[in-house]
Amino acid sequence: MRVNFLNGRSLLSVNDLSPTEFQAMIELSVRIKNSIKAGLFSLEKEGRNVALLFQKPSTRTRLSLEVACNRLKVNPIYMSWNELQLARGESIEHTAKVIGRMTDLIAARVYSHNELLSIKEAGGVPVVNALSDREHPLQALGDFMTLRERFRDLSKVKIAYVGDGNNVSNSLMLAAAKTGATITVCTPEPLRPPLEFFALARSEATKTGAKIELEASPAKAVEGADAVYTDVWVSMGQEAERQKKVEMLSGYQVNEKLMRLAKEDALFMHCLPAHVGEEVTEPVIEGPKSVVFDQAENRLYTAIAVFYSIL
Repeated sequence: MRVNFLNGRSLLSVNDLSPTEFQAMIELSVRIKNSIKAGLFSLEKEGRNVALLFQKPSTRTRLSLEVACNRLKVNPIYMSWNELQLARGESIEHTAKVIGRMTDLIAARVYSHNELLSIKEAGGVPVVNALSDREHPLQALGDFMTLRERFRDLSKVKIAYVGDGNNVSNSLMLAAAKTGATITVCTPEPLRPPLEFFALARSEATKTGAKIELEASPAKAVEGADAVYTDVWVSMGQEAERQKKVEMLSGYQVNEKLMRLAKEDALFMHCLPAHVGEEVTEPVIEGPKSVVFDQAENRLYTAIAVFYSIL
């Protein structure tokens, strides 16, 4: 299987991939999944070492990246921020220089995107964004792989994102722009995604015919949607803002009434973990339209595709 993109490059943002590269990554992920299911998978990169540097807790990201390494016969080295000298004041630059001299790639999950930039600058090896406050590109790849499996032609898909304008919605806007899809991001005015991401997605959309829209009304956003997506209302590190955000988002819950406004065969999507009863009700997330565990599983195949194409 020949892969000619991302060779030796970092992936900090969905926008690090061209529209052609993003869609090729999705297709590679589908081929990898089919190959694994058929017992035919063989894409080993034996002898490589991947540092998994995690400042924030994780279930799906850590599991998918470690299993991806094992599938590729690459050695994953999990490094918790609090167990390193970082916790005692060593600079991120010094840490990255050491890790870069001993490994072939760094996947980092951090609070601040600026820390990713420092790791990339100092480390001297490719860096993958395993989540930052600005973006979650690995999640967007898994999400659009899930949509590709259900709808085939991503350019005809309409997505409604309802809830907090956060790192996930930023990456979803850029991913929609790369694939020609339509996305409506529905948030209260104070919680809208940063204008720079909206403008960037709009700019990319001119290349693919995608539609990137902002909306304040959940009912309007969801009308006719193929997929309704939400995320937690209070992200890690925002606990002090919890009460204020919950109050602002109280009318943005994805429930059965809201789902009925979407297409009859519309999917429900969530990157997990979910606060059931808050941003989504139990009948929706546990119902037949929910593909949240397909999204979670597909994080593995997209992780394999990313690591393989970089290494």
